[in-house]
Amino acid sequence: MQIHSNASLRSYHTFGIAQRCKFLVEVSSVEELIDIYRRPEWQSLPKMVLGQGSNVLFTTFYEGVVIINRLKGMTVSEDSKSYRLKVHAGEDWPALVESAVRQGIPGLENLAMIPGCAGSAPIQNIGAYGVEFKDVCEYVDYLCLETFTVHRVSKDECGFGYRDSVFKHHLYQKSVVVGIGLIVSKDWMPQTRYGALCHLPSDVSAEDIFEHVCHIRQEKLPDPELTGNAGSFFKNPVITTEQYQRLKARFPNIVNYPQEHGVKLAAGWLIDQCGLKGTRIGDAQVHPNQALVLVNQGNATAEDVIRLAGHVCSRVYETYGVSLEHEVRFIGAEGEVYLNELLKKECDE
Repeated sequence: MQIHSNASLRSYHTFGIAQRCKFLVEVSSVEELIDIYRRPEWQSLPKMVLGQGSNVLFTTFYEGVVIINRLKGMTVSEDSKSYRLKVHAGEDWPALVESAVRQGIPGLENLAMIPGCAGSAPIQNIGAYGVEFKDVCEYVDYLCLETFTVHRVSKDECGFGYRDSVFKHHLYQKSVVVGIGLIVSKDWMPQTRYGALCHLPSDVSAEDIFEHVCHIRQEKLPDPELTGNAGSFFKNPVITTEQYQRLKARFPNIVNYPQEHGVKLAAGWLIDQCGLKGTRIGDAQVHPNQALVLVNQGNATAEDVIRLAGHVCSRVYETYGVSLEHEVRFIGAEGEVYLNELLKKECDE
């Protein structure tokens, strides 16, 4: 375990923005993780666990310890009905999905190429093309930061919602995900009802879906290795049925997905219809091909991204009366902060 002080974070988060932290440590075992949280000299410092940093924006110097999760390992077992995958939290999610599909294990293919580590998947309840993490989750293992023991919670105990879980609420800052358990049925049925997959034939294979999803994502989304970004910047807003009906009357072509409670709108469509594709503040830009993604065109600052995100939110609200919520986590000097707080602070200054 190596400890770096005043470390650069540029290569540890996919936005690639120049930011630093007080200490940075890479851990490869639960024991090392426990050691970091128990160190007397670090007791008073805030701590932040990162996998690939694919969903964060550091807004300023981080006055604490950034912990890079390098917990590796995966095992596969099966019975007559299911495949089970036991995965350590530091495993790369896209590689995990591809490995499963290539081994003939179906069920994860819709979740191809979502950047990040396995440990981040349950926190966000990641999802794409009609499938969410909760649909394949059996359990999540986490380190309790009060007792320093590993606990297991079942899928039902995870409180999964749209980009939401118990790890954002009751277990927020009280736990670190160290492993996940996935279960997929051998009685597989293709999930092709969503958007760009609905035209696929009924006899499509899991590998065909995987290849198709990869092609779509590569075509629409910028590669963070080439252009800094954190994937989808905003959540798709869920509004009431009544509000949707009012919007539908004004905007007949509004993209929507009926939910159990309300209607989900496509945030990318809303942003696109406001004419915001390509909009730039400093070196931060709304991606010209995918309005849901904000990118770093080279030397963007955190302030550039914050101001651009605020501009997008304002325009969408002015046009549709819909409030956008950022999916990307903003990390301030001591922990998580929110866009409205940052914009208010900027105005006050």
